[in-house]
Amino acid sequence: MSITPRAMPVAPRHRSALTVARARVSALRAWLQTSESRPVRLVETHISWVLLADSLAYKIKKPVRLPFLDFTTLAARRRYCDEELRLNRRLAPLLYLDAVNVCESPEGPRFGGVGRVRDVAVRMRRFPDGALWSEKLAAGTLAPRHIDAMAQKLSDFHGAAAVAPPGSAFGSAASHERVTRRLIDAIEAGPPEAASPGVDIDWPALRAWLSAQQQALAPLWEGRRRDGHVRECHGDLHLANVLQLGDEATAFDGIEFDAELRWIDVLDDVAFLAMDLLAHGRRGLAFRFINAYLEASGDYDGLPALRFHMVCRALVRAQVTAIGEGQGVHSVDARAGPEYLALASALSGSADARLAITHGLPGSGKSFVSQGVLEEACAIRVRSDVERKRLFGLGALQSSHDLVPRGIYDKVTTERTYARLRAVAQVALGAGWPVVVDAAFLHRSERARFAALAATLALPFSIFDCQAALPLLRRRLEQRQANGADPSEADVAVLELLSAPRTPPRGARPPPGSRKVAEPHFLESQSNEPLDERDRAIAIVVDAARPEPPATIAQRWLAAV
Repeated sequence: MSITPRAMPVAPRHRSALTVARARVSALRAWLQTSESRPVRLVETHISWVLLADSLAYKIKKPVRLPFLDFTTLAARRRYCDEELRLNRRLAPLLYLDAVNVCESPEGPRFGGVGRVRDVAVRMRRFPDGALWSEKLAAGTLAPRHIDAMAQKLSDFHGAAAVAPPGSAFGSAASHERVTRRLIDAIEAGPPEAASPGVDIDWPALRAWLSAQQQALAPLWEGRRRDGHVRECHGDLHLANVLQLGDEATAFDGIEFDAELRWIDVLDDVAFLAMDLLAHGRRGLAFRFINAYLEASGDYDGLPALRFHMVCRALVRAQVTAIGEGQGVHSVDARAGPEYLALASALSGSADARLAITHGLPGSGKSFVSQGVLEEACAIRVRSDVERKRLFGLGALQSSHDLVPRGIYDKVTTERTYARLRAVAQVALGAGWPVVVDAAFLHRSERARFAALAATLALPFSIFDCQAALPLLRRRLEQRQANGADPSEADVAVLELLSAPRTPPRGARPPPGSRKVAEPHFLESQSNEPLDERDRAIAIVVDAARPEPPATIAQRWLAAV
């Protein structure tokens, strides 16, 4: 069945107001160009016009009524300008200045001054051209470090955002049903002549999948609401609403016009940006972002709903594209509504659950390998070094030595850490995601528990056996310690003890100069038991002396049965 999101026509009674407002914006642009003696750029979206002057930007809301907003009165536009300032100052306080009246002077419309107030605009500082992530992606300058910075920024933002009031319906199953039904109705609406060539998807199957997911996820959503995961989020986190200002990643232009689209599960915000990266063909960056956010926040419990959120966000972009086309506005990022629909359809059928664990001594490249694999295989990763520290309220890069006097590498803590890894893996696998568990897995019993998990779920199980010669391991650990940018606290002294032929006796003392991490209780929990014949049969050997591209390693894993 060929489905195309059809252009949304403007209601006849609003066309004249839109025409008048468009003429007013043109006059404002001409006035700004004259007063500044330089060109003023006009950017138009489906709901606003933005005038880009030399150092300032003026955003004017269109007097339109759509299924999800009503800007048809001046009072409403003023109210939503105030809300836009309040909400967006949370993430971009230096950009958002104030709201300014558009007044009718004898010479024509002006920002501020005297005369009858005809409209209102949000006044902002103009950011540099090329700062949008959509622009950086097109230019090939969006880097992994930008992705990581945004993931951390968003995790911090969500952690500080207001929690939905207990009595509200935000984030509920009923709320999801209303929003999804509105999306479906909007995509199916519109006159046939407005449709452009579409893509063949099984639209009834996609609708049925959405309905089934709503029923299946209802208990999860209620639990997430009770646990405080529904918050006042950004709500519109696509690539053209994310900025890179030097080393700082941030977002702007969040949802102000519909509380139900803003008070959402935090992973719904994450899903939007990840989906848009996928839509632009950057699956590696998409899953880097997802995993960086999960590592920063620890919020793995929402993973069963992530795919649903991504599908719905693709439908949102299909709807927005159609509305713009109905107004003669075409997106600059060249993504068409049918492309988003095709992505929604593909995501709804993309489950490929399988489990892999890493194995290897400190410095053998386990995290490097798992990072490459997760980006190539669209997988979820959980890391022992990060989760171990989270048990003590520590950040990934915080040192435990002075903060936890008794250390965090004792046997009991290691057992708790591996139990946490197993719980996260079980949630992610149950949601249909490929999963990589990044840990040393030096004990046979630890490997056996994860093999049993995969067997219980009837899923493929693999081991990434990371190997490297001792001289190389020593150099890597020395460099890692010098950089201070890795969650692991294992040093060369730990490596020497773990690589010894046998575990030292209980009363043995660590080598001189070794840190607290190398105490005997660490060795009790981490002593090295080599892979046995059964392990080797399912192992994917990754040799540091003969490095393979991540895509090749991922293909070997995805081919395992």
